[in-house]
Amino acid sequence: MKGLFWVVGLAGVAVAFALLMGQNGASVAVFWPPYRVDMSFNLALTGIVLVFLLLYLALRSLALLRSLPQQARQWRLQQRERLAHAAVLDALSHQIAGRFVRARSAARDAVAQLQPHAGGGMSPMPRQAQMLTLAHLLAAEAAHTLQDHAARDKHLALALAPAPGVEASASREGALLRAIRWAVEERNVTAATRWLEQLPQGAARRTLALRLKLRVARLAQDNQMALETARLLAKHRAFSPQAARSILRGLVLAALKDTHDTDQVQAAWAGLDGNDRKDPDVVLAFAQRMQEMAQVDDNLAAAQALARQWVLPVWEIYPQLSPVHRVGTVRLLQALGIAGDVTWLARIENMQQANPADPLLQYLAAETFFQQRLWGKSAHLFQQASRGLQDTRLRGATWCRLAELAQERGDVDAALSAWRQAALLGIRLED
Repeated sequence: MKGLFWVVGLAGVAVAFALLMGQNGASVAVFWPPYRVDMSFNLALTGIVLVFLLLYLALRSLALLRSLPQQARQWRLQQRERLAHAAVLDALSHQIAGRFVRARSAARDAVAQLQPHAGGGMSPMPRQAQMLTLAHLLAAEAAHTLQDHAARDKHLALALAPAPGVEASASREGALLRAIRWAVEERNVTAATRWLEQLPQGAARRTLALRLKLRVARLAQDNQMALETARLLAKHRAFSPQAARSILRGLVLAALKDTHDTDQVQAAWAGLDGNDRKDPDVVLAFAQRMQEMAQVDDNLAAAQALARQWVLPVWEIYPQLSPVHRVGTVRLLQALGIAGDVTWLARIENMQQANPADPLLQYLAAETFFQQRLWGKSAHLFQQASRGLQDTRLRGATWCRLAELAQERGDVDAALSAWRQAALLGIRLED
């Protein structure tokens, strides 16, 4: 259709020229003293057009002749750019394929093509700074794999050199992230920390940077920084929910080991979120740590009261706890001195009545009644617990209490039998 329109247009122009010049009897007189030249209008018009065309062609030829050097420079620049692109692609392809020696050689060729002085005074290529940074980074990656640390550090320093352009700055951030990863692989905490500090603020908040920061923190055994970083990663959904809970739990417990007094334990507890304060592993570990530090700081009563408050959310879901957590909760509550807390006495009795067949609750309630000198109620529950307890330590403690109760009422045979059962379990009742 487009060709048809062109044919119709050309036909129209031809018809117009035929109508204009076919019956045109005009003439043109040119005076050039002492001469006079007469010619038809058609000839004059044709001459003018021919002169214009000749002049135009002459000017175009002159312009093309003058642009030959520039075209030659442009051609050489394009050839150099193609060679550089090919070298970078070869280096990347060899790196992915595991041919690290070839990758390093191709990267060095790319660096040679992309050096500013390699062009012989030609104008720089498009994105030359970005390509040069990538070439140095590929050479450094290959050298790192080949354990050539000197060459790696040399290329890394050149890749991190300041360069103009947004693209070059993005490549520089990538080089910093690579440097952090290499330092982590070598377990060089000082170097990894130094590279981390050089990351721009925006790049430091990316998931990849946070993952590397987590690895650096764990390598440096900075559990608090590792915990904060892991929480950011979990917020960004960098882990699955199960993996996030496992990692956070491990870091929380690791940070707890760094506490050395009750104030530090309380500060660590204040830094936990709501989910951590309901996690049985975390709660029991914090309460146990508080109990241990309170004995050192001579502030046992207040620390135990605070720890009992921490354990309360776990106690309220006691029926849903695993067997291991149930045993840990019972042991911890016994150590936290619940016998002197009237509120906890009522809670334990209510829980035991709601779950009458649970031997752990039978033991805990019996121990609480024993501390209150309610011998009859405690003896009955101890008898029930002795038949159902699976935990050796608690079962041995139960027989010890039964022996004491038998001695209290003067039943020597029952006391000896209970002491014998405790001895068979290898348990000695702590005073």
